Parts: sequence; C-alpha cells; structure tokens
Amino acid sequence: MLRPYYALRCNRIAPQNLVRWARGFASEPHDEPSNIRNMALVAHIDSGKTTLTESILHKSCYISAPGSVDTGSTITDFLPAERERGITIQSASVPVKWKHWSFNLIDTPGHADFGMEVESASRVVDGAVVLIDSVEGVEAQTKAVWGQLSRYEVTSRLVFVNKLDRAGASFRASLLSLIAHGLHSNPLAITLPIASMKPGDYARAEPGIVGLVDLVKWQLWEWTVDGECRNHSLPLSLDTADLLRILPKEHPIIPHLIPARVALLENLAMYSEELMDKLLALPSEPSYYLQIQPQDIIPHLRRATLGNQVLPVLCGSALEGIGTEVIMDYVGELLPSPLDVRMDDENVNGPLRLLAWKVAWDQRKGWMTFVRVYSGCLRSQSVLFNVNTGQKEKLSKLLLLYASEAQEVDYLPYGSVGVLLGLRFTRTGDTLVSVRGQGKLATTHSARGVVLPPAVMSVSVIPNSHSDLEPVQEAIQALIRTDPSVRMDVQDGQILVHALGALHLEIIEGRLRHEWRANFEFGKRQVNYRESLNSNMSSDLQEWSTEVAGKVVTAKISLSISPLAASERGDPAFEGNLVVDNKGKPVIAPDASLDQLHPLTNLARGISSALSSSPHTLLPYSHVKVQIIGFNLPRDAPPSVLAGASSAVMRNILKRAGMGPILEPYIKLRISIHEDSIGKVIRDIMDSGGEVLDLASDTVAVSGGKGQWKVETTYIPPVELSPSSTPSDDVTGTPRSKRTIHAVAPLSQMLDYSTRLRALSAGHGTFDMTNAGFREVSESRKMAILRELGRA
Repeated sequence: MLRPYYALRCNRIAPQNLVRWARGFASEPHDEPSNIRNMALVAHIDSGKTTLTESILHKSCYISAPGSVDTGSTITDFLPAERERGITIQSASVPVKWKHWSFNLIDTPGHADFGMEVESASRVVDGAVVLIDSVEGVEAQTKAVWGQLSRYEVTSRLVFVNKLDRAGASFRASLLSLIAHGLHSNPLAITLPIASMKPGDYARAEPGIVGLVDLVKWQLWEWTVDGECRNHSLPLSLDTADLLRILPKEHPIIPHLIPARVALLENLAMYSEELMDKLLALPSEPSYYLQIQPQDIIPHLRRATLGNQVLPVLCGSALEGIGTEVIMDYVGELLPSPLDVRMDDENVNGPLRLLAWKVAWDQRKGWMTFVRVYSGCLRSQSVLFNVNTGQKEKLSKLLLLYASEAQEVDYLPYGSVGVLLGLRFTRTGDTLVSVRGQGKLATTHSARGVVLPPAVMSVSVIPNSHSDLEPVQEAIQALIRTDPSVRMDVQDGQILVHALGALHLEIIEGRLRHEWRANFEFGKRQVNYRESLNSNMSSDLQEWSTEVAGKVVTAKISLSISPLAASERGDPAFEGNLVVDNKGKPVIAPDASLDQLHPLTNLARGISSALSSSPHTLLPYSHVKVQIIGFNLPRDAPPSVLAGASSAVMRNILKRAGMGPILEPYIKLRISIHEDSIGKVIRDIMDSGGEVLDLASDTVAVSGGKGQWKVETTYIPPVELSPSSTPSDDVTGTPRSKRTIHAVAPLSQMLDYSTRLRALSAGHGTFDMTNAGFREVSESRKMAILRELGRA
C-alpha cells in the first residue's frame, strides 16, 4: 500500500507562514549538542554541491522553491561573480533544521583556486558529504578535498553519487572509481537507484532516476514528475503479491535486492560482534536477512562510520530533488555530533573557547568573523581575548548567517557555528577565549589553526596615481584578511600579489575594484618560483642581541640546514619545508601551536620568516630541512626574543650556503578529447615541457595506487541498474569515442591552455588541473627564470 510521506511535501503545499516559521526555527540556537551536525558539502567543481544545498533548503521548508546555478538564483552563491560565472567562490554557512537535528551546513567551492575555503571549512566541521558526478566518477579535485578532510581528521564521511538522471551515469562505475582511486577500501552501498518503474525503459537504456531502495530501512522511495515523494515499506518476502503492488514482476532491480542487503549486513557485521551474532543466529536462507530491523542496524552503521571503517554511499539527483530526504536522514543518523569528536579540553560548560575559521567583509555590517564554539557558551556583548595576537576584542552582535541573510541571536551554545560582529583584529585560524576566564592557560594555548595552501601565481599591482598607492595597499590588506591564501609583498618598490591560480587572480582583481573601490591596473601574470639548497650547512651557537625594556638581551642559537631527502615530506604550513628539533621530531608550525609562548614555537616563527625570502633571489625557500640543534635564552627574557634571533641566524646560514637550485610549480592535467585530436594535444604538451603519464581513462595506475576490497562482502551493483551507462571496462564510464590524457606540465606554460585546447580540439576538449608541487629546473631554465626575475 502506498504511503505518502506528507512531512516531506511541505515545501510544495505549505503556505508562506510555514516557510517563515521554518526559517525562524532554524535561525535559533539550539542547546542540545547531541543533535548538532556540523557538516560540509565538498566535491570537484560542477558535481552539484550548490544544487544539493538548494534542494536541502527546499525540502526543509526554508525556501519555497529551489534556486538554480544556471540562472544565478541560488541562496549560497550570492556574490555577483558567483552568479555571473555559475561557480562557488567562497564557502557559505547555512543553519538547517531537519526533524530533531540542527545542521550547520557549509557549501564549499569545487575549484582548486579556492581551496582555502575548503581548508578553513574542513577545520571546523565534524563530518562531510562528498559528492561524485556519476558520469565522471572520482575526479582530480575529489581527491584533493578528500585529502583536506583527512588533514583535519574529518574521518566521518558520506558519499552522494549525484546526477544519476544524466545519460552515461553509472552507480556501479562510481563505486569502482572510489576503490580504484584509493579513497576508501570499504564503500557500503546504502541505497540503490531505480532508473524507471517501467522495465521497458531499462531495455531501451533510457537515462533517468525516479526512485531509490533504502537497503538499511528496507524502503522504496518514489518521486513523481511533479516532485511529490512517496515511501513504500518493502515486504519481508520478495515472492509475495505485496511486492507486485510496488514494482512490476519483471523489474530488473528485484533479483539484486536480497544480495545487496546481505552484502550490506555481512560487511557491517565484520565490525560488530553483536550484529555478527545476530546474523549467525538466523537460518542460512538469505531471505531471513530481511527480518533484521533498521533499529538493529543503524547503531552499528553509525559506529562503523564514526570509526571510518565503512564509507556509506548514497545516490540520487540533486537537480530533481531525488534522494535529498534520504541523505538528510543519514547525515543526522550517521555523522558525528560535537560530543562525538570533542577533545579532552572541550566541555559544554567549560571555559569559553572559539576558533575563527573565516573572516568576511560586508559593506553594511563591517567585519564578520565566522566562529565555531569548541567549549562553553558565547553570550552577546562579550569581551574576548585573542590568544594568537594577544589583543582584546569587543563583540557587538552575534548572528546566525543564512548565506547573505543574517539573524541576530543572544548566544551561541557549545558546538554551534555563528558569526561575530565588531572584531577588529581577528584573522582566520585565531583562537578566542573569554577575558573573564583568561589566565595563563588561556593566553598561551590556542586551538589548531588552518593550513594555508601555497601560492603558485603572482601579478604586479600598479596604482593609477601616487594618491592611490595607500588605498590600494589598504584594500589588499583587507582582502588578505578575508582570504589568507592571498599574499602581498613589495619587491624593488613594486607591489606583488600572490594567489592560487589564474581564476583566483581574476576574482581578486574584481573584488579589489568593486568591494574596496581601489584604482589600479594588474601587470603581467607570472608563476611563483621557489629556491632550494645545494648542500648541508650548520652553525655553532651564534649570538644575537636586542634591547628589551632598556636592557640588552642576548640569545644563542645553533641550526643546521640541508635539502629534503627523497623520503622526507615538507610541511605545507612551512611552505613545503621541514623544521625539526634536536631529536629529529617535526616542530609544529607557529600558527598551529597550542602554546604560543613555547620556545620552539618562537624559534619556528623566526625560521619561517627567514625561509620566506632568499637573500639571493628574494624567492621563498622550499624543500629545505632545518634542525634546531640547540639554543640558550636568559631566564628572565621573553620567549619572543627567540623569533628574532632564529631569523637572523637562519639568514646568515642561507647567505653562506649560496644560491641553490630553482624550483618551478607543476600541475597535473586531466584532458578529455576525441580520439582524432590526441596527437595534436600530446605534441602540444611535450612542446610545453610536459610529460604524458597515461592515455587511458582514469586508470588505476594514474590514480597512484590500487584499491583493495573484500569481494565476498563488498557489494558492487551490476551494470544493468544504470541502463544508460556506457559499456566500458574503465571505472568512470567514459565513452569509448573519447580518450583521457593524464599529464604533468609546468604551470608557466599552461596559463593560456584553455584557449590552446579549444583550438587543438575544435572546441570539444575539456580539462581540469590540480597542483602537482614544485620540481627542480635545468640550469638553462634556471638562468631564464633569473633573467625573468631580474636577478641574472
């Protein structure tokens, strides 16, 4: 019997006052931390994150109709540049009320040039939904954001296989793609797609999706063409007439329902003795697995998800609103609350501690600081102390931000995400505590900050007149506060702005002009090079003196430097360099240190400053290992003296070491073209100094490692459940008439690649690129770079 799920249809039939009620309810802070879900939507560009966000807001009755990325009418993409380009540029936080849960949902950009937004969001969320385009499978930026989540130990994730309404979509290929790219060895299909309720559409390979089967709750969800949703409870025996009231007898999905649920339960039972005992007590007939109730499965599934033992995979179409309710249910049921992931020093009623994860500027509201409450409860009109800068901040207002709309509140409870107005000095990654509870612990310990991705491209900024110089510099400094991945320095009297890519520079230029009304011109774009070392250098204890409060203080420091070995990895927080103590243990970056007054923190701060500019080329250093051999500081001297001393000593050693090799940024390219254009494209890559890695379509060899899974327990859906998918042996379902080229190339030669590829492929080629790190250049290329920089 059909059961309409009327609660999910409120967005279609609710009067306007119901939408207003839902907005007001979602905009109120809720005190129960166990019901809070701080989660992000992350993915490769154009995988449907913003569309899913709109669908979630629609289903939760927050908006009466979902907006569209194509028409620029979405809630979270509200910047003019976002609506003009149809992409997400900055992360947007939205409070959503769904059933008894409160979601703090963060929609993040998918373009690599805006990776800083994903970085900062990953720092404050407890779980994430990773979207995958079911036509493309795992893509370059999918792996990049996966790594960013891992960096901040956000291990609880769900995967949403999106766009199953498109021709060529394949749920099977998407699951195989997850394994082949090594994202997870144990993906667990929670839902199966229903392309059509008519078996004939499968035979004709008609693309589409009209429903889902929830293997945990043993339900079938069906969406009609007008968007209405119905939920059917599947019978416990599939050979009864009850099933025929829901699905035709010949429907292709029926033979796969029991095997899929058996595989789900047996896989999950590998991580739960209690569930394993329950399964062993059942008769051997697989149909008895249908008798296991959802309430007996979800607690085990939640524990396995929180422990990263399994990766729940759901599917649907965000554009059609199919699967949205299911993904929201499982976000609430499986992803962690703040209580599930709290650290030892975090407490609901403990001393106040906040982390600023984003800073934004608004023409009317002024500086807006996005924070996550990690301990205690924040009240309006509080006076806060910034642990990182040592400054007091007066809070004027507390807001819950609904993308560009704000709702003022009186307090932010433990675990919640909100916006603070009135803070003048706080930056991304700073820790804030209550002035009342400010003691020695509060002033010296900060939460882990946000790792800044390395800049790979720069441009000179030329003010239109002398009177514009100061306003331009102030505008750039203000922009840097909102986007810390932007850097500025002055070389030979010229202002240089460093960014993460060409698109990033375009957005920077637009924001400086329109938000800060700066008058300037951009010079020629150039990539950011690095300098490294040729040989090892060390020093005995060197003295450095300064005056503190009218008294001369002398510090003694001994350091050694060497090129990074092939087996060693640099720390992104140190721009790819590695700083270790006298025992060889890596030193935490200054901004990430929990103790800002610790001697090693200040030594690292000085070393980092010296490595930021070579005395020979003015380029930042990379791939350098620095060991702190020893130091001596008078007992009554402030630890900050060590920062200046280590910087001076480090610069002296670098001068003695001489100019080292020059490193150039490289990118990984994934180019999809027709077969008749392969020769021309490969020849262009080789002529640009690049290297072709592979001609197959996202093969396991290119992904860097072969995924392993247990064949006897992991359920991989058959091809026939995705009738419009292209018959192919590869893991992404790429049509045979197209080929995918994987290559690496120097970024400097690829700045105009979009135009070149369009000409080479007659407009049919597409590509994406990700950062591939820095590589040492040849001696001839080194001289060319030095001439370009005016250092030869």
